[in-house]
This record gives sequence, C-alpha cells and structure tokens, in this order.
Amino acid sequence: MNILQWLQVVTVASAILMILAILLQQRGASLGAGFGGSSELYTTRRGLDKNLFEVTIILAVIFILSILVGLVVPNL
Repeated sequence: MNILQWLQVVTVASAILMILAILLQQRGASLGAGFGGSSELYTTRRGLDKNLFEVTIILAVIFILSILVGLVVPNL
C-alpha cells in the first residue's frame, strides 16, 4: 500500500470512529431545553463523558489532518 491508500484508510476509519463517538455522547437536555425550558445551559463534563468528548476532538483533528495531507501529497 502506498501513502495515499494509507491516508484513505485513516480518513475513513477516523470518520467512522468520530460518528460513533458523537452518537455515544449523552445529551444532557431534553427537547424542551432547545426552546428555553431548561435552566442548566452550561454543565461540566465529568468522567466518561469528558473522555469521550476529548476522543471526539482528537478524531476530528486526525480526520482533518488526513484530508489536508491527502491534498498535499499527490502534488509532491
């Protein structure tokens, strides 16, 4: 496998893992909070929720970097 194929694998894998990480995150508010029904707008993330949030950010960075490197590599 050449570097472009590895970048495609990394891009697809990070995208799938990022989707799963986003779907696993708990939603702290119900539908009514979107219309102003909740007084808890800002909450602190703790435990597994915080770790999952950080993993999501890392996966997003990997996803974006793999796309940017994939755009630059063919031109070298």
